[in-house]
Amino acid sequence: MAKSAFPTIRRTWRHSWRRTKPKNVCIKAIEIKNLFTQQQNQYQQNKMKKVLTLALLALLATGANAKPKKAASNKPVFTVVKENPITSIKDQNRSGTCWAYSTLSYFEAEILKKTGKTYDLCESFVANKDYMDRAVQVVRLHGDCQFAQGGSAYDVFYVLKNYGICPEDQMPFPGSLYGDSLNNFNEFFGQLEPYVNGIARSKENKISGQWKVGLQGILDAYLGKCPEKFTYEGKEYTPKTFAASLGLDMNDYVSITSYSHKPYYSQYAVEVQDNWRNPLSWNLPMEDMARVIENAVMNGYTVAWGGDVSEPGFTRNGLAYFVDTKKAESLSGSDMARWLKLSPTKRTSIIDSLGCKVPELAPTPEQRQQRFDNWELTDDHGMLIFGIAKDQHGKEYYMVKNSWGETGAYKGIWYMTKNYIVANTMDYMVNKNAIPADILKKMEEAKKNQGIGD
Repeated sequence: MAKSAFPTIRRTWRHSWRRTKPKNVCIKAIEIKNLFTQQQNQYQQNKMKKVLTLALLALLATGANAKPKKAASNKPVFTVVKENPITSIKDQNRSGTCWAYSTLSYFEAEILKKTGKTYDLCESFVANKDYMDRAVQVVRLHGDCQFAQGGSAYDVFYVLKNYGICPEDQMPFPGSLYGDSLNNFNEFFGQLEPYVNGIARSKENKISGQWKVGLQGILDAYLGKCPEKFTYEGKEYTPKTFAASLGLDMNDYVSITSYSHKPYYSQYAVEVQDNWRNPLSWNLPMEDMARVIENAVMNGYTVAWGGDVSEPGFTRNGLAYFVDTKKAESLSGSDMARWLKLSPTKRTSIIDSLGCKVPELAPTPEQRQQRFDNWELTDDHGMLIFGIAKDQHGKEYYMVKNSWGETGAYKGIWYMTKNYIVANTMDYMVNKNAIPADILKKMEEAKKNQGIGD
């Protein structure tokens, strides 16, 4: 609560009177005290009136002389076109678990759409189960694959389908087991990675199964032990029965990508390290991949998006543009040589200052393929697309929920242009009922022609 501008003035009558003093003396003293108090009050009132009068005159003078401020025309002013319900913003903090946060957020939105109920599902449960599975894979392959914090939307799907899930409050709050207020995986993975790699690259001819017991101990120590049973809203569940109660049909979900090195309208495992379970994605032409996202959002669905946020056009202030760097150099008063010498932070700062005047490239299939092959287009972040907005110039953006807490100009929401999303999509998960009818028909026909089952 703000303090008053006029602090209370305390006064005390300092003389002490004994009961033996004559009554008329006491009365006289009280009269003197009252007169003194009245005079002081009158003085303070006059003083306050004078201060207020001077302040008002100063304010009027400032207003008369001040020049009207011009609104920054390059700052985007957004109008929402379509916004679908989502759950609250979370914070993954110092952990590589965007895949868990974004995809659980996706399933929470799916549940909200189907049932109207809001859930906070537990990322630590997913990470605990997934890291054990990944360690088993690494050991089986003698270390010839990567053990890391990252993952994919399919990892969350797999855990939900095969192990179930629990609410957030059924496991220790992230970070609390090691004295932190949020996730911090520095120490955790400092122990976990060497342990797994030590087993995977063991020189022994035969290893025992006890390594899993030790690994589970590390997982439980930092993430918490996954509950076998728990009570939620007065009813007892196991993780599997709780997942079954959420109203999700796990047959509804498909993964979509778009690259030209594989036939369109076929399925394949996208070749990135965190795609270690090798799930299949539908490879659609770029235009169809983009249409699915648009159709999903406009029809009340969200999209679990995985893609590249390392581009200079992705700012930490809640905006993302697929920047035409040559034109951006011109607008920023920089030539190519100087632009290339700027730090990534400085380039992003310039892009931030240009705002909605940032010149953009139009993505093409050839461009996407080239950037994927030369490692420029990377799989480094998972987010949730849930809406569409347009700026004051009519340019449209996807509204995207991040998992970095309520940061940036839009409190954890990013406005990412459609060009940026299409250019930088690695793959995404979507409800097949959100796919345009003509595209879904082509997918069904391709499955029959290729002899692919559900």
